[in-house]
Amino acid sequence: MAFALKKRGPSNFDRASDGSMTLMEHIRELRNRLFRASLGIVGGLIVGFWLAEPVFQLLKRPYCRLPGTTNALGQCQDLLALAPTTSFLMKLKLALWLGLIIGGPIWLYQLWAFIAPGLHRNERKWAYVFVSIAAPLFAAGAVLAYFVVDKGLGFLMDSGVGGLSNQFEVTAYIAFVTNMILLFGVAFEFPLILLMLNFTGVASARRLLSWWRVVIFVSFAFAAIATPDPGPFGMTLLAAALSLLYFVAVGVAFLNDKRRGRGRETYGGVADDEVSPLDLSTEPIEAGARVETSAPIGAPEPIDAPTPIERRYDDMT
Repeated sequence: MAFALKKRGPSNFDRASDGSMTLMEHIRELRNRLFRASLGIVGGLIVGFWLAEPVFQLLKRPYCRLPGTTNALGQCQDLLALAPTTSFLMKLKLALWLGLIIGGPIWLYQLWAFIAPGLHRNERKWAYVFVSIAAPLFAAGAVLAYFVVDKGLGFLMDSGVGGLSNQFEVTAYIAFVTNMILLFGVAFEFPLILLMLNFTGVASARRLLSWWRVVIFVSFAFAAIATPDPGPFGMTLLAAALSLLYFVAVGVAFLNDKRRGRGRETYGGVADDEVSPLDLSTEPIEAGARVETSAPIGAPEPIDAPTPIERRYDDMT
């Protein structure tokens, strides 16, 4: 007896009647995008491993400016390594950070290529704008963090107890500097949150401006916690930068509201607890013409009538 093997067709997960991508196709695309993004990060890691030493010397420069960190020949003392693997792991850590930055265009593009097909055209346009603004803001925050660390370390050493050697452990020092750069960079993305609230219609520019007291207070409180030195220099600098970015974002929000015509709505000047005025004037409506019929209203129509007689609802009286 011969048996015929029937070829199995695609399952419901592998096909879509409307031509759109199915669940399995989305999973395969996500796998491919993640693989390509990983290749970009690995490529950046290789380049970052070569650049790790110059970057380490750049991060070490604020430490070398401290008093008591140079020897008799004027050379900067080395940071302490408390384990045999500390030097290699530190270089690998810096290479990984550099790999994420260098390979950023690749893995960000793969992430965008996976998300973009599900967005509308205007959503993609605003995403391009926000990403183009986010990168310079993060870079500006990183530069400000490096400047604050450079000035803040000297204040910390001068304000501490005397008789201590200014020689730091390398892991703690690099973690301190990189955490400050990351913290300042993320803090500088605060104006983008305000612009997102305005461009999506959640908050108007006038409402954003009404928060200025709270924003300035939170900026100074955040700066007091984030800056390394307890002195007023770093705290004031960071708080002033965040406040300035806030007012710039509010200015852009006002321009956006003016462009979209917000504030000129019918009930734009009515408060939340105020009753809006209602127009109670009525317009007279003329009655329609009555339909003349041969039979009295309510009588059964003849069966052989060629066409039914159209009646209005107000004629049935």
